[in-house]
Amino acid sequence: QVQLAESGGGLVQPGGSLRLSCAASGIIFSINTMGWYRQAPGKQRELVAGVTSGGSTNYASSVKGRFAISRDNAKNTVYLQMNSLRPEDTAVYYCNFGPLSTPWGNWGQGTQVTVSS
Repeated sequence: QVQLAESGGGLVQPGGSLRLSCAASGIIFSINTMGWYRQAPGKQRELVAGVTSGGSTNYASSVKGRFAISRDNAKNTVYLQMNSLRPEDTAVYYCNFGPLSTPWGNWGQGTQVTVSS
């Protein structure tokens, strides 16, 4: 059974940083593209960043230069380092696997990120 467990969210002031983690089980992690997504209140879920099995990354234009996605295949974990956070980054953040536009996993609980002074 596939499980995706996000963690690391919290309340942070504008300009601050957070590091999100997503531990995956039930999949062959190393061969899958992994993605981070977010959903703000009243908005559609959107792709934030993705990393392929080979380590290639891509980012939404709104986070490019501020966020960094990485993966540790030995730990079956994907990370999202978020720097220079803005209030508009406030959302529930989720991870998933497979094609970034149509991920394969069920959405988990996510982790709440709130950027506010």
